[in-house]
Amino acid sequence: MYGGELIARVLSIQGVKHVFTLCGGHISPILVAAKNHNIKVIDTRHEATAVFAADAMSRLTGIPGVAIVTAGPGATNTLTAVKNAKLAMSRLIVIAGAPATALRGRGALQDVDLVELFSPAVKWCTSVSKVKDLVKTLERAFIVCQEKTPGACVYRMPGRLVVRGITGQESLRYQNARRIFEIEGCQLLFKQARRPVV
Repeated sequence: MYGGELIARVLSIQGVKHVFTLCGGHISPILVAAKNHNIKVIDTRHEATAVFAADAMSRLTGIPGVAIVTAGPGATNTLTAVKNAKLAMSRLIVIAGAPATALRGRGALQDVDLVELFSPAVKWCTSVSKVKDLVKTLERAFIVCQEKTPGACVYRMPGRLVVRGITGQESLRYQNARRIFEIEGCQLLFKQARRPVV
């Protein structure tokens, strides 16, 4: 199973039915895999539009909205829409492509330090550098964007990760963030109840 498939599977498990994008090379394997998981891929004409649309989808459905954008200017073009989502307390995840990890900081094409750029504008921003971390980090983004005060998260991963394969699928355990919140909500009700009935 390759990285793009892993990401698409997480999106499907989290209940995502639509992703918004402006297609680019760094993210194409994710979009192909998303389509294979019956997630509708909606291509926009600008990255900010993709994020505004994902924000709107989140507000309409209650499921975190997802925008998938390519590296460099593709990601930086989303900054205004991402900040707007944070201020509106929208559940939003932006998946951004990036050049190879080995080329970071060496003048590679479209190399922008997205973590430094986005951290002040979002609830959580992270960068993944290994295929084995794609699933758990994206699941963490789904949890963070919904817990306590909702907000936008940016998930940056090099394009090479989405085409690399992984072996040992048995080590991958998928979690549904929405179920985690339902369980935590029940636990809280039991703690607050004077005489709980089970």
